[in-house]
Amino acid sequence: MKLASVQVEIKDTETKEERIERVSSLLNELKGTDLILLPEIWATGYFSFDSYAKEAEPLDGPFVAHFSKKARELGSYLHAGSFVEKDGGQLYNTSVVFNREGELVGTSRKIHLFRYGSMEGELLARGEEPAVIDTEFGRIGLSTCYDLRFPELYRAQVDKGATIFLVTSAWPHQRLQHWNLFNAARALENQCFLISSNCAGKTNHTLLGGHSQVVDPWGVTIASAGEFETVLKAEINLSQIEQIREVFPQLKHRVL
Repeated sequence: MKLASVQVEIKDTETKEERIERVSSLLNELKGTDLILLPEIWATGYFSFDSYAKEAEPLDGPFVAHFSKKARELGSYLHAGSFVEKDGGQLYNTSVVFNREGELVGTSRKIHLFRYGSMEGELLARGEEPAVIDTEFGRIGLSTCYDLRFPELYRAQVDKGATIFLVTSAWPHQRLQHWNLFNAARALENQCFLISSNCAGKTNHTLLGGHSQVVDPWGVTIASAGEFETVLKAEINLSQIEQIREVFPQLKHRVL
């Protein structure tokens, strides 16, 4: 399975439309990739809280339409990251996943809203349910940034059959050590592959962490990006999941 995590630099000088156009050009180079992942609220910029309301869109708006078409053009599963969704007077941090035909096959509203030096908890409503979607690669759990700090979410996704976690993020550089730890821990404790896409760059006085990753079910990081915009590529063997779970059946030994 061929993967690509697109680590997008957030530039305060770019408009939403300019950033979408630039990132779409990066995606054009990824034909033949099975699964592509983008970061959290990358089009608006996670820390551009003043822009959330004016740049929010419904699920049937131009952002989703654009990346539905892009997934179809690439012939890839595309996790387009998250965007600010407007629905019934509420705003959500919503991620979207398309299949190779460009069909919307999964959405996830961020459950744990960040409040430490962030206005997300004031501006947005939270999601309610752990999101797990069916794909040709197996069941995939979707989560967003701060969700990584809550292991019960990932265990709930495993209980729903998830074998791969996709994490879209705008994690700050200040807590990069935590990011590295949680990427490995969530994969290891649940014996799943974890693929993350984090933003890079400096926006609204916040330095973003980068270091998007691919982690195997042993908790080993098999690919990692640096601190700048890049496309992180990797290949994984999905048969590893069952092999590891059979050799070391920790999930069957759960007591609580």
